[in-house]
Amino acid sequence: MKRLLLTGISILPLLTGCVIEVVDSPSGGKNGGGTSVNFNDAPSIDWADAGCYWDSYNGDYVWWFEADVFDNDGIYDVDAVYADIYDAKGYWVDWFELYQETPSPDIWFSDWLEYSTFLDCGYKGYTVEFTAFDESNDFDTMEVVPYTYY
Repeated sequence: MKRLLLTGISILPLLTGCVIEVVDSPSGGKNGGGTSVNFNDAPSIDWADAGCYWDSYNGDYVWWFEADVFDNDGIYDVDAVYADIYDAKGYWVDWFELYQETPSPDIWFSDWLEYSTFLDCGYKGYTVEFTAFDESNDFDTMEVVPYTYY
């Protein structure tokens, strides 16, 4: 009888689906004992710039967006950088993804022929909001007024 009772008690936790997790205090950190906790730093946009210019080769204006993004967890922790464009009333107009197109991994860049956008190089009321996301979805934003041709 005791054997049956002990077997039943030992199997009972497996049948209930209940999981108990014990976590040590994170105050010990990596070097002081306890469980280490992974803290993530958000990316930081150090500077950003945007604008448009006339490109005679393509016969159209070109819009460009550029940002320098830093992350204390390493530059490769930065997952994506976007540029959202708003008009003078604050209405969203268009957005663009930036890419690492230079040998420097902290520089994110993108350029577009104006005909493929909803933008007008002659309009002076735009604001560009750059947003950089890291792999943990932490982010930083920066707003700039783009250079326009006229």
